[in-house]
Amino acid sequence: MDFSWSAEEEAFREEIRDFLKAELPAGWNDTLVLDKEDDEYIKLAKEFTQKLGAKGWFTAHWPEEYGGLNWPFWQHFIMNEEMSTADAPIIGGNGPKFLGPTIIHYGSDEQKEQFLPGIAKGEDLWVQGYSEPNSGSDLASLQTRAEEDGDEWVINGQKIWSSYGHYADWCFMLARTDPDAPKHRGISYFLLDMKTPGITVRPLINIAGTKGFNEIFFENVRVPKDALLGEKNRGWYMATTTLSYERTAIEAPARAQRILNDLVRYAKLTKRNGQTLAEDPAVRQRLAQLAIEIDVSRCLSYRVATSQARDDIPGPEAPANKVFTSEMIQRIAQVGMQMMGLYGQLEFNTKWAPLKGKIERLYLTSVSGTIAGGTSEIQRNIIAERGLGLPR
Repeated sequence: MDFSWSAEEEAFREEIRDFLKAELPAGWNDTLVLDKEDDEYIKLAKEFTQKLGAKGWFTAHWPEEYGGLNWPFWQHFIMNEEMSTADAPIIGGNGPKFLGPTIIHYGSDEQKEQFLPGIAKGEDLWVQGYSEPNSGSDLASLQTRAEEDGDEWVINGQKIWSSYGHYADWCFMLARTDPDAPKHRGISYFLLDMKTPGITVRPLINIAGTKGFNEIFFENVRVPKDALLGEKNRGWYMATTTLSYERTAIEAPARAQRILNDLVRYAKLTKRNGQTLAEDPAVRQRLAQLAIEIDVSRCLSYRVATSQARDDIPGPEAPANKVFTSEMIQRIAQVGMQMMGLYGQLEFNTKWAPLKGKIERLYLTSVSGTIAGGTSEIQRNIIAERGLGLPR
C-alpha cells in the first residue's frame, strides 16, 4: 500500500507547519515546557485555540453550515498530525472531535444554532459528565437523576474524572430519567451551562500532582427542557456515538513519534559505561520495537480515518486503535524510564531532569490512558462482540 501524500497535501502540511512556527512561542516543546494543568498554559491554549477557530481550522472537517470548511477528512487528518507533532496547546478538543458531531447527528436546529458556533470558534470549553464514583466501566449503571418539573429538568447526582471541569463553560452529561427502565434504556443526554446554580466543581489532585480531573456535584440543578439532546431515554445510544468518536485516537501516532524522537536524541547524546546509550544493543532493540509499534498504530489510525472520511460513525476499529495506542504510550514511557535510570524519577521541569522530566510526567499520566474513555477490558469486549461477532 502506498502511504505517500499528494503534492497538494504536502503543500498543505507545510502551510500548517508555517502557521505553527509563526504562532507558537520560540522554544515551544524544546526549551519551553509548560505544565498543561496550570493557569499559564490554559491562557496560552485558549488564545491558540481561538486562533484556530478564527481561521475555521478548529472544526474544518465540519460542513460549512455548521461553522466548518467542509475539508476532506484527510486534510483535517494532516492538520491533526502536525498539531500533535508540535504538541500545540489546544484546549477543548472534545468539542470539535466528538461532541459537535453528536449534536450535528441528534440536535435540534435550535441546539445546533446555540452550541456549534461557540465550539467552532474555540470559545466554549466543554466538560464530559459521564463517569460516576460507582459507574465507570459499567457506565449504564449511573445514578445521577434528571426529573421533569414543569418546563424544567431538576438534576441531582455526582460525576467524576471530569477533565478540565474547573475551567469549563458547558457540560455534556448523562442522567437517568426513567429509574424503572432497563439500565441502558432509561438514560438521557443533557447539555447544560456550568454557571447554573447548584453545580459545584472540586478539583482532584492526580498521581502527577496536577488538577487534571474533577468531581462535579449537582444539587437541585434546574435546566430548561431544551437542555435535553435528542429523545428522552435514548441518551445511551447517543453517548455511544460520542464515545465512538472519542476513541478514534487518530493523532496518537504523531504524539508517540514525537516522544520516540526525543528518546532517540537522548540515546545518542547520553553516555553510560563509556558508550552512548545508542550503542547499547538492548536500548537499540527497545527503541526499534517502539518504532515498529508506532507504524502499526499509524496503520490503525488510517483505518479509523478512512471510516470517518466516508462520514461513517467509527466501528470496532476505533476501540482497537484506542487499546493499542494507549498501551503503546505506556510502553514508551516504561522504556524511557529504563533508559534514564534514577534520573528519570526527577520531577517535571526540574533542573537535572532528563528531557525536562517529560518522561517522568508521561510515565505517571499514561496510567490513565487504558482507563479513560473506557478501560482496555471494555474495549476488548466491544471488539469481540461488534468486530468479531463473538457471544457475550
